Amino acid sequence: MVTTERPREPEGPGTGTAGPRRRDPRQIAIWTAVAVVGAVAWAIVAFVRGEQISAAWLVFAAVASYAIAYRFYSRWIAHRALRVDDTRATPAERLDDGQDYQPTDRRVLFGHHFAAIAGAGPLVGLVLAAQMGYLPGTVWIIVGVVFAGAVQDMVTLFFSTRRGGRSLGQMAREEIGPVGGIAAIVAVLAIMVILLAVLALVVVQALADSPWGTFSLAMTIPIALFMGLYLRYLRPGKIIEASVLGVALLLLAIVGGGWVQDSSWGEVFHLSANQLTLALVVYGFAASVLPVWMLLAPRDYLSSFMKVGVVVLLAASIVLAWPTLQMAPLTRFASDGLGPVSAGSLFPFVFITIACGALSGFHALVASGTTPKLIQKESQVRVIGYGAMLTESFVAIMALAAACILDPGLYFAMNMPATVLGPTVESASAAVQQIGFTISPADLAAAASAVEEQTLVGRSGGAPTLAVGLSTVFSEVFGGDALRAFWYHFAIMFEALFILTTVDAGTRVGRFMLQDTVGNVWPRFADTSWKPAAWLSSAVIVGAWGYLLYAGVNDPLGGIHQLFPLFGIANQLLAAVALAVCTTLLIKTGRARYAWITLVPLVFDAAVTLTASYQKIFSDNPKLGFWAQRTQYQDALDAGKTSMGTAKSVEDMQQVVFNTTLDTALTALFAVLIVVVLADSVRVWIAALRGRPLRSGTEDPYVESRIWAPSGLVPTREERARERELSESGTGG
Repeated sequence: MVTTERPREPEGPGTGTAGPRRRDPRQIAIWTAVAVVGAVAWAIVAFVRGEQISAAWLVFAAVASYAIAYRFYSRWIAHRALRVDDTRATPAERLDDGQDYQPTDRRVLFGHHFAAIAGAGPLVGLVLAAQMGYLPGTVWIIVGVVFAGAVQDMVTLFFSTRRGGRSLGQMAREEIGPVGGIAAIVAVLAIMVILLAVLALVVVQALADSPWGTFSLAMTIPIALFMGLYLRYLRPGKIIEASVLGVALLLLAIVGGGWVQDSSWGEVFHLSANQLTLALVVYGFAASVLPVWMLLAPRDYLSSFMKVGVVVLLAASIVLAWPTLQMAPLTRFASDGLGPVSAGSLFPFVFITIACGALSGFHALVASGTTPKLIQKESQVRVIGYGAMLTESFVAIMALAAACILDPGLYFAMNMPATVLGPTVESASAAVQQIGFTISPADLAAAASAVEEQTLVGRSGGAPTLAVGLSTVFSEVFGGDALRAFWYHFAIMFEALFILTTVDAGTRVGRFMLQDTVGNVWPRFADTSWKPAAWLSSAVIVGAWGYLLYAGVNDPLGGIHQLFPLFGIANQLLAAVALAVCTTLLIKTGRARYAWITLVPLVFDAAVTLTASYQKIFSDNPKLGFWAQRTQYQDALDAGKTSMGTAKSVEDMQQVVFNTTLDTALTALFAVLIVVVLADSVRVWIAALRGRPLRSGTEDPYVESRIWAPSGLVPTREERARERELSESGTGG
C-alpha cells in the first residue's frame, strides 16, 4: 500500500485542519432555527394531501437541507476523511504554465466549475421526470445530492488535486489495475462523447431559428475574451471590476438580442439546427485549445452570474408570488411505468431521468479535468466541489417547481410525443384528455399567444416547459402579463447559455482524458502544453460528439427522446466509475474507515443503473426498450411499409433502425464495462484490506505552498485578518 500522507497539522487559519471549538450559543440558535424550518417544510411537502401547497415549501426544504449538509457533513468529510492540508502546494501552483495549470481565484474558479457542471440535466431531466409528481424528484434531488452527488464531486476533486490533476480514467488505471482501469478509460471516453452530444443537442433545440437567443449567446464569447485580457494584462487581480464590466455587457447583449431580432441583422443570426451544429463544433474546438485564462474560465465565470442570478431570482419570486403546485405529489405514472412523456416506472427511471440534479458522473470529469489544475488550496475543494454541486441541485429544485406550477394539461400537451398529440390544438386537447387531464384548445392557443409563440404543442425537450414556468412566475412579480413574452425568450436564452458552458468545458476535459490515455503508450502525447497532441485530441473529441449531435438533430423520432435515456444511463454509470475510484483511493490511502461515504451511494447507483440498462435492452415495450423499438420498425420495413409515425419515408425508418441498434449496443457496452470496473475494484478493496502489496499510482510529493488564499467564497474573520497582515507586509496572497 502506497501513501504519502503527512502528519496532521495543528489547527490554525488556512491550514485546513479541524480542532476542538468552543460552543457558540448564537450559532446553536441559528442552526436550530434552520433545522426547524427545514423539518416543517419537509413535513408539508411529504405528508400534506388533499390540498394544493405552495412551491415555496420546496425552496425552504431545499435551502435548509443544503445549509445543514454544507456546514456539518461536508466539513466533516473535508477535515476528517480527506484531511485537507493548505500547507501543501496544489498542481496549479507547482506546475503553473499559463495554459492549463494556473492558480485561480476561488471565486472565479467556483464560477467556472459551477458553469461547467451545470448542464442540461438539472433543467431538462427534472421537467421530464415531473410526470411522476413533484415528491419523488424533490426527495431524490435533495437527499441524493447531500449524500451522493456533492460527495462524489468533492472527493474526486481532492484526489485528482493530490495527483497532479490526473483524469478520472487515468486514476482508475493506476489505482484499480490494468483490466478495470482500461475498462474504465474506454467507458469514460465513450460516455463523455454521449454526454456532450446530448448537451449540445439541447442548445441547438433552444436556439434553432431564434436570432435573439443566438445573438445574445454569441456575444458572450467576445465579452469573455475581453474579461480574460482585462484580468491578465490590463488590471490583474481586479476581479470585482471585471465582474461588473462583464455583467453589464452581458445584460446589454440580452437586451440587444431583441433589437437584433427585429432588425436587418436578424437573418444573420437566424440559424438552422444544422448550421448551429457546425457552429458548436467550431466553438468547442476553439474553447478546448485556447489558453484557459483567455476564454474558458472567464466565460464560465461570466455565465455563472446569470445562472446563479436567475435561480436566486426565481427562488425569491416563488416566495413572493407563492404559486401553488398544480401537479400531484405522486401520479399513477410513477407506478405503472406508462408515462406519456417517457416510459419507465419510478424505480429506476426517476433517477435516470433526473440525471445531473442529484448525482452526475460528468461532474467527476470536470473535478478531475480543468478544476484540479486551477485550484489554489486544498481546503477549497469543499466550497468548489461540494458547494457548487449543492448550487446545481438548487437549480434542479427550481426547474421542478417551475414545471409543477403549470396546469398539468399544459405540461402534458407540451411534453408528450408529437405523434400522440397530433398537429392541432384540438387533437392535442383530445390526447391529453385520454390520459386523464383536461385543457381546452382555446387555453392551449392562449398559452402560446401569451409568450408570442405560434404553438406550444409538442415542444418537448424540457427547455420550453421550463421557460413557460419561469415566465409565469417572473411575470407575476415583475411587469405582469405584458412582460411574459420577454421573460419566456429570456429563459430560452438563459437555458442555452447554461448548457453551452458545459459543452466547452467538457470538450477540454475530453481532450485531457484522450491525451492521458494515449500518453500511456506515447508519453509525449500526455503533455497538455504540446500543441500537436492538444489540437489532435480536441479534433477527435469534437468530431465524435459532433457526429452524434448531427444524428440527433436529424433523428426522425426526435433526438432528445432517443438520446436522453441513453444520456441518463451513461451519466449514472459514469458516476459508478467515479465512486468506485474514490472508494478505492480512500481504502488504499489509509482512509478505509471512511470508505462508506462513497461506497453507500456506489451500491445504490449501481443497482439503479444496471436495472435501467437491463430494461432498456430487454424490455418488450417499444416505448421503453431500444431493441423492441428497433424490432418494431424493422418488422414494418420487412412488411413493405414506407412510413411509420414521424418517420415519413423508408430512409427515415432505416435511420430509426440504425439509431436504436446503436443505442442498444452502447447501453450493453457501458453496462458490461461498468460491471468489469466494479468487479476489479472489489478485488482491489479486499486485497488492500488484507494488507497485500498493491501497485498504486503515485500521489504528488509534498511541496510547501508559497501562496495563501481563503478557503471559502467569503473570508472568515481570521482569514480577513490574515489578508490584512499579508497586505501590510507586502508579501501578497
